[in-house]
Amino acid sequence: MKDEPRRQKRWQLPKGWIDEGETGSQAALREVKEEGGVEAEIIEKIGRINIFFYDQEKQKVLKNIVFFLMKYQKGSIRNHSWETKEAIWLPFQAASKRLTFDSEKKILKKAKELLEEKEKQPKLI
Repeated sequence: MKDEPRRQKRWQLPKGWIDEGETGSQAALREVKEEGGVEAEIIEKIGRINIFFYDQEKQKVLKNIVFFLMKYQKGSIRNHSWETKEAIWLPFQAASKRLTFDSEKKILKKAKELLEEKEKQPKLI
């Protein structure tokens, strides 16, 4: 989770724009590294949400956001970019309470369900 310094205190999941030449999954990994300071591996797609906002020119913009379930690889949340005021790790319940937007709380819940489902699957040795 990250807190953005430019606005009122908002706790959110990392996200951003797809740069030219990137895929959605590459952008997600880059944003997690920039905003969260960590490198991760994508396990699978969780879902998507659509949000509307107004840009600097007061134009209404639709942003389609895809979220991925990821596994931590390396790095420190202290190494986040200037875009993020603070990055933290939290257990599910605490993260769900702290997230600002209900749409992201639903994404977090789906991630938890996917993890629980994966834990039930038999492991191959």
